[in-house]
Amino acid sequence: MQSAIAELSLAVTAEPTDGLRFVARQPILDKRNRLHGYELLFRMGPEASFRGDGDFATRSVIDSAVMFGLEKLTGNLPAFVNCTADAMSKQLAQILPPSITVLEVLEDLEPTPELIESCRELKAIGFRIALDDFVWRPELEPLVKLADYIKVDFVKSGEEERKALIDRLRGTPICLLAEKIETQKEFKQACKEGFTLFQGYYFCRPELLKNRGIPANYLSQIQLLKMMRQETLDLAQLAALVKREPSLTHRLLRVVNSPIYALRQQVDSIELALVVVGEENFRRIATVAITSDLNGGQTAEILRVAFARARFCELAATCCNLVPSEQFLLGLLSMFPAMLRISMEDLVPSLPLRKEISQALMGTPNRERSLLRWVESHERGDWEGCDQVFKCNCFDPKKVQQFYFDAIFWAEAAISTADL
Repeated sequence: MQSAIAELSLAVTAEPTDGLRFVARQPILDKRNRLHGYELLFRMGPEASFRGDGDFATRSVIDSAVMFGLEKLTGNLPAFVNCTADAMSKQLAQILPPSITVLEVLEDLEPTPELIESCRELKAIGFRIALDDFVWRPELEPLVKLADYIKVDFVKSGEEERKALIDRLRGTPICLLAEKIETQKEFKQACKEGFTLFQGYYFCRPELLKNRGIPANYLSQIQLLKMMRQETLDLAQLAALVKREPSLTHRLLRVVNSPIYALRQQVDSIELALVVVGEENFRRIATVAITSDLNGGQTAEILRVAFARARFCELAATCCNLVPSEQFLLGLLSMFPAMLRISMEDLVPSLPLRKEISQALMGTPNRERSLLRWVESHERGDWEGCDQVFKCNCFDPKKVQQFYFDAIFWAEAAISTADL
């Protein structure tokens, strides 16, 4: 283990002084749209092209996981990490916690006896193995016998090819994961074929409800969300508005009477609850409660993305002379079409927003949209899109990446609040 740590330290110190590691995460969901884990994506930045050094990429993901804590990056769920043969044979992977780490064997690796033995040893100490972008070849059979997951590119593979693979693996405990699932149609097809895990942004694109309007209570909740972002709150006015929202009232009272605050007496007054939790806590509780209600029966991953975008845009706004409260709302509202299952074109005209924010939601590449554009690109590992934002704005890349990590940690805390 000491040699692995030394190897990692050498790789990190060898990094160019003008380089910056970027690590993003992509969700992996099951058939019921519950979160199974995340794949961690890496690049060096902000230069225009990926260095192509797979070993360095693996080392840098591992380094970032050690720095920030893999458990925090994935919420204690499985972390899928691309691994080269070198990283596996030199025991670099063993720095990561085996119980939540899935090591992805890349598609271009040859199944040498050394690689197979490394996989066998890593499985023996608790790691799980995934075969990435898998296409069947007889020489891969020893790796298939060790695999816990097989990932199939749904775009590159054909239906007959996938069927043959699924038939071959029938009766084995291997989980089949369909990658690059971007639409509900693809998701349904993958389910029908027998895949049980899915990676892609199909969950952000639910089937839209025809002739769907925005219910009046949703508009009042959105107005309340906007009020939550004001610099100062009028507690009397706020209490009156909260009382009109039964679910928010219930959630606020439940949180304030939870063990978090360890109160000796039950609080049953909205006014007193606001005083007890304090203004900042109330802002978060109200934002989480309202957004959770708006999300309805949709996957909780939509909430995670919404909260992470909102918090990121709010934090980064301070570095580029944008209004933090507006940027928070922009990030949050960017996921409302997925929550409400209506198009952005139908949603925006009803929102009480400044013209430039409305335009940003509609996709206009204005200054107000720059942070949202960066985080959307980052979510997908679209590093070229991230670079374009850096070129057009005076952002500090190191600060922006830190804001992203802070935002995903804040989003996890927000989700925990929603579950109280």
